[in-house]
Order: sequence, then structure tokens, then C-alpha cells
Amino acid sequence: MNEKSSDSPLDQAIQEAENGNALLALMHLEKIPREKRNPLHTSYLGYCIAKEHEQFGKALNLCKKSIQQAPQNPVCYLNFGRVCLIAGHKHYAIKAFRQSLKIGCTPQVIDELQILGLRKAPVFPSLPRESFLNRYLGLFFSRLGLR
Repeated sequence: MNEKSSDSPLDQAIQEAENGNALLALMHLEKIPREKRNPLHTSYLGYCIAKEHEQFGKALNLCKKSIQQAPQNPVCYLNFGRVCLIAGHKHYAIKAFRQSLKIGCTPQVIDELQILGLRKAPVFPSLPRESFLNRYLGLFFSRLGLR
């Protein structure tokens, strides 16, 4: 019997992960033998481990390994960014999403960036964004509805 490519465990795992079913995706990914794993598999495995088991160190290492193996694959950067978000590293997640966009535009990256939203310009552009004046005057003006 011919097996369709969409019936492979990796394709099923990708579909489940993109639908938000990380546990089911993880089950499909674990069916693939270690010697047949590719960077895409490793990347999704890291994402699913972070989402389901909250093992952020292991997940980040898997995603970094997939990026080293396939630096021109935007999905590897997408999953690395997702893991960074789950782990609470928003700054690194945004960097990873931007790198993914430089390599190739995927709708998932655009969706992730839209969920994060855009920041408004600082009140005083000549000062650093983290300065006391920019932070508190920005909050003050936002509450007044002036920003």
C-alpha cells in the first residue's frame, strides 16, 4: 500500500501542533526513531516539550540544535520563538520571529507577531525606552487617553 506523505508521523505532528494539540503532536513525534529525525522534527519536538512538560532548558536546546542543523529553515526559528515565549523570554522570541521573517515569510510567524502587538514610540525618543520619564509618562498619557 502507498502511504501518503500527509500520513507520516511528522506531518501529523505538525498539523496537531499548529492546531494547538501539543500532547497529540508529541505522541506522533515520539513514534519517529532517533536516527530518522531531521531539524524540523527536532524543532517541533522542542516546542511540544515546552508547551506540555514545561522543560524549557531541554526545549531550548532542541530548538537551538535544529537551527544549527538548518539555519535557513524559518520554521525552526518560529518554534524557537514560541519556546522563548512560553519560557517568558519575550525579547528573544521577537528576535527569533524577526529572523524567521528574514529567511521566509510564513503565516504562523505573522500571527505570533500580531498576537504580541506593537509597542508605541517612547514619549521622549532621545531617552532610552527604559528610562523613568518614558515609562511613567507613557503610562500616564495612556491612562488619560492621549496615546
